[in-house]
Amino acid sequence: MKLLKRVALLMLVALIVIQFIRPEKNQGVVIPENQLASRYPVPDSVNAILQKACMDCHSNNSRYPWYASVQPVAWWLDEHIRDGKKHLNFDEYTHRSLRYQYHKMEETIEMVKEQEMPLNSYTWTHTDARLTQNERVAITQWAQSVMDTMKERYPLDSLVKPSK
Repeated sequence: MKLLKRVALLMLVALIVIQFIRPEKNQGVVIPENQLASRYPVPDSVNAILQKACMDCHSNNSRYPWYASVQPVAWWLDEHIRDGKKHLNFDEYTHRSLRYQYHKMEETIEMVKEQEMPLNSYTWTHTDARLTQNERVAITQWAQSVMDTMKERYPLDSLVKPSK
């Protein structure tokens, strides 16, 4: 029984200590001309969907729930945000190559249609981020319109790799 108490006490001390080891919050600088909306129109209805379901992980500024201050949850959230921004960051969108931009809209359409985004682990705690079928259609149509705009403005070989 003494061993069990010692293990429990050690675990409690470890849990308290890790509360002081916090990742940096995703509250970065936003350069307006790098944002997707600086180059491609984002209707208010689509922007509202992106804000509630995408921007916490795909922008330079996340909204944090109360439990984001509790470890190890904060580390888990930080990893999700870092991974999301690595794949697509709407605040750094136009700072990337045209091929990247075009491809990310293709991926957005695919991920939203296949219901791979937003992640289930996000919608468990952010129930408002669960997309309706109409919201999914709105996002995919908007992403397609961005791609169409790009095709009008730029040569196709700057958007997709030429087939060999």
